[in-house]
Amino acid sequence: MNKRHNPELIDNENPEWTAADVNRAVPFAGLPKSLQAKLRGRPKAAVTKERITIRLSPEVVEQFRASGDGWQTRVDAALKDWLKTHTPA
Repeated sequence: MNKRHNPELIDNENPEWTAADVNRAVPFAGLPKSLQAKLRGRPKAAVTKERITIRLSPEVVEQFRASGDGWQTRVDAALKDWLKTHTPA
């Protein structure tokens, strides 16, 4: 394997790790729990949704998509609202 360095890929702010850097590295499990929580990302939602495939008419999808980000959540809210006054057959 040819290990020539491409000068365009050299990043002086983030140099390649040396063997000493690797030896000093700490595994994720070895970090303090408070830091692990911050690095883990967004906490899992208390109520999760089920991923499904559904076929909707183009005009319905177009209207909801045109309303911007969060359109799928608004479709979900519209269906929940409909369920308040209807019983699915």
